[in-house]
Amino acid sequence: MPTDTPTDRTPSGSGASPDREAATDHDATAALPGVELLWSGRVADHAADAVAHRHLLDAEESARLDAFLRDADRDAYAVAHVALRRLLGERLGQAPEAVTLSREPCAHCGGPHGRPVVPGDAVHFSLSHTSGLVMIALAGVTVGVDVEGVPDPGTVADVASQLHPRERKELAALPAAQLPAAFARCWTRKEALLKATGVGLNEELSLTYVGAGPQPAANADWLLSDLPTYPGYTAAIAVRLTGPGAPPPHATGRAAKAR
Repeated sequence: MPTDTPTDRTPSGSGASPDREAATDHDATAALPGVELLWSGRVADHAADAVAHRHLLDAEESARLDAFLRDADRDAYAVAHVALRRLLGERLGQAPEAVTLSREPCAHCGGPHGRPVVPGDAVHFSLSHTSGLVMIALAGVTVGVDVEGVPDPGTVADVASQLHPRERKELAALPAAQLPAAFARCWTRKEALLKATGVGLNEELSLTYVGAGPQPAANADWLLSDLPTYPGYTAAIAVRLTGPGAPPPHATGRAAKAR
């Protein structure tokens, strides 16, 4: 189940900004220190606008967009990256097309393909898109977000054996009808954390324990949290708690969700 790793005012000429609901409509960030904004939207609702504003993308993003063979994949990428540029542009006070994106060295091999960042870390971000849905997080600290569709039982059977031994044990104790949703929440927790650390899916899935139960496993350095999302999907976020740039105690954020 791998995925791509990433306000109402929009700079002149940049096109309409992503729709938002008021923060009071969604409590997802109330207990997420350092998280400034969560945005999610259905690809079908935003694809036409995103494709029409593909000029906001940089050369690398445009090349990746053109490389997709399936329209659904192309639309999801366009929605995710146009929305990300609009949100970052507003956050940074820049036109979306002027936002510079780069990558940190890979935490696994040191290559130039690590976590995407804004140079200087003026804001941290993470994006995820899966079949039909996009989710983006902006934060003042290192963050990872992941959203996935709940898989079919065959996918669970094929992939669950790669998880941490304790996660496999937790899944094995569940009735068959509960396995897809439990597997999906375990996967999104794991991928959100691995994206936040910069390791990504280069790390063996059996090494990091995030839990497959109703609550994510505790982690001294990262806050793991499941996120509300659309029916048929699961989502999770990982937020840095300790180390450089960690949020002050009791810091909280706000949330938004595309209609």
